[in-house]
Amino acid sequence: MTEPSATAPPDPGAAPRRRGRRSGGADTRAGLLAAARVEFADRGFDGATVRRIAERAGVDPAMVNHWFGGKEKLFLAALDLPLEPAQVREHLVSGPGDTVGERIVRTFLTVWDTGGGSPMAAVLRSVAGHEAAARMLREFIGKAILVPVTRVHSPDRPDERGALVAAQLIGLAMIRYVVHLEPLASAPPEDLVAAVGPTVQRYLTGNLGSTNPEE
Repeated sequence: MTEPSATAPPDPGAAPRRRGRRSGGADTRAGLLAAARVEFADRGFDGATVRRIAERAGVDPAMVNHWFGGKEKLFLAALDLPLEPAQVREHLVSGPGDTVGERIVRTFLTVWDTGGGSPMAAVLRSVAGHEAAARMLREFIGKAILVPVTRVHSPDRPDERGALVAAQLIGLAMIRYVVHLEPLASAPPEDLVAAVGPTVQRYLTGNLGSTNPEE
């Protein structure tokens, strides 16, 4: 007669128990992306923290740096934005204030035209159909890129000026990459820089008019 085993075999119908944090395999990256999308949508770019995202994903916070190199790049991966915010900020903040409008338009067009505009078109379609994605994009472009620019180059009303610039850029992107309205859809980037740059420059450094109806 065979002696019963001292250790009972696992029950195939039992749910697996999770012990500790998830390992650092490829599934960690997917888990972080899913957690980041929820946190960024709920709390915005500033409110979402690496620690909370890691806790939601069940991993060590160090995995964010391991897989993405920080919160900004995790955000870019979560929303699939085709740009490098640190490089964009440095380029826009440095240099003379009287040409920052042209630099902004040229920089964004250079980034967006990569891959024929397909990555940016995908982002804009996602934003148009999902309020959470739209909020993420608004917070990111405003706070990660335009706020530093307005602090350096704008004389007043930085929030309003940044919002106007964002509206101009996103509107241009929609027309060029999603709606494909000609002649803007196929216009050489420098033509658009010459046409749109002065408007962005005025939004950043020019006179916006009075907000007081009595003046």
